Amino acid sequence: MLFHRCSSQKAKSAALSFLPILTWLPYYPVKQYLFSDVVSGLSTGVVQLPQGLAYAMLAALPPVYGLYSSFYPVVLYTFFGTSRHISIGTFAVISLMIGGVVVREAPDSMFYVFPANGSNISVPVVNIEARDTRRVQLAVVLTTLVGIIQMVFGLLRFGFVAIYLTEPLVRGFTTAAAVHVVVSQLKYLLGVKTQRYAGPLSVVYSLKAVLLDIPNTNVTTILLGLACLVFLYGTKHINERFKNKLLIPIPGEIIVVIVSTGISYGLSLSDHYQVDVVGKIPSGLLPPSVPHFSLLPNLISDSFAVAIVGFSMGISLAKIFALKHGYSVDGNQELIALGLCNFISSFFQTFAITCSMSRSLVQESTGGKTQIAGLLGSLLVLLVVVAIGFVFQPLPQTVLAAIIMVNLLGMFKQFRDIPHLWRTSKIELVIWLVAFVASVLLGLDYGLLVALTFAILTVVYRTQSPKSSVLGHVAHTGLYCDVDEYEEVWRKYREYEGIKIFHFNSSIYFANSDLYVNTLKDKVTPPMVIQCAIHSTHILINS
Repeated sequence: MLFHRCSSQKAKSAALSFLPILTWLPYYPVKQYLFSDVVSGLSTGVVQLPQGLAYAMLAALPPVYGLYSSFYPVVLYTFFGTSRHISIGTFAVISLMIGGVVVREAPDSMFYVFPANGSNISVPVVNIEARDTRRVQLAVVLTTLVGIIQMVFGLLRFGFVAIYLTEPLVRGFTTAAAVHVVVSQLKYLLGVKTQRYAGPLSVVYSLKAVLLDIPNTNVTTILLGLACLVFLYGTKHINERFKNKLLIPIPGEIIVVIVSTGISYGLSLSDHYQVDVVGKIPSGLLPPSVPHFSLLPNLISDSFAVAIVGFSMGISLAKIFALKHGYSVDGNQELIALGLCNFISSFFQTFAITCSMSRSLVQESTGGKTQIAGLLGSLLVLLVVVAIGFVFQPLPQTVLAAIIMVNLLGMFKQFRDIPHLWRTSKIELVIWLVAFVASVLLGLDYGLLVALTFAILTVVYRTQSPKSSVLGHVAHTGLYCDVDEYEEVWRKYREYEGIKIFHFNSSIYFANSDLYVNTLKDKVTPPMVIQCAIHSTHILINS
């Protein structure tokens, strides 16, 4: 009987751990929470819709796949996630990483065809349909592998790996990603036709190509794009300045999408002014299909990078909201949840997702209480996919570029970290700069690898060369301070006769043992040590 009871309790505990929704949905306070979740869900949904379209373009995929990725994963996260406030779906950094992979594996040059025009001279053109089909296949199978990696990491309790992605590394990396994103969107903002590059120095080649093609700028495109930039920046500024007075934030993204779509349709911008538009958006959801696993071999290293970055973004934001609102999130369960979201959704033609900072802030600031808010937002996206997706076919691409750029303003503010880190920690400043420079020049995949390697080397350096000091007791207090660093201690500290307090700021092991002995001899006089008592990293020396 006892064995049966223990087995039942373990089974129940495992079920609640794997399906966190069972811990809160049965006790959901409808009267207190439902209205707030509905308002938050609708507010998040009107932001998620244009971002889904825009970030699909960033991933080098047709826009409708951004809508698929804004629906399926959100529904799944409602069941498996532990955070109540993060908004799951498309995200600029992950979309850019996916775009780099699919462009590398399926460049335009693979799909050149010569049209039959009846003349001996013909110019090759890109078979866009074949190219997009191949890129979707690559993105889907990459997402499948990302999901598998995240699930395996979660089941093996590898949630701790996020600690190696230190805050300076993540902020330097995401700032570099913002540079890549802005450069990649310049051609859409200007209306020029340039090749999309991937790999080391891709940002340099892309910027060079855009600058060389500036004489071919489409005036209508850039005027519309700049107008959207100004409007979106203004609405963001108003939302931040008056966030305590506004019931819900002004939905700037959906406003520019609706207005610009109407203008594009009414004035036939695509036909009369050669403005590039979103194009065909098929109605309805696609049936599930098995990813093309034959494409996996070239994507393994990329999938690890996307999996780790996606999880680190999600868990860092989830912990911030959990601390603010007084609940806890499980890092390992978050890995499993993101893995399931990516793995299952990939069979419905989605690309890899994580949480979005801008949407999560909207969801939290508009009163969202639980994952129900995210679920309601995804239903708004579903409505567009099933019923009115065709309405957005005349949407100019320059508008989506403007939406992406304005949403990255927060990442560029991270340059303010540099003077702060200069004052507080030179090593963390170097980590930030290495992550930024390596990711800008080498690409996000190699840049992340270089940054991680460098961060681990700094850990080795810090344990091999730790700070050491002799401590003095400040009179009339319980404080012990470094007598070399604090002048006040020299005047007021009390040294007990025959005792030196030596502080070594690291555990002692083979790599720093010689340094420990030599530093101890230098700082402690007389050199004859009669007896030592070790208390953590403090050494009490009787001589």
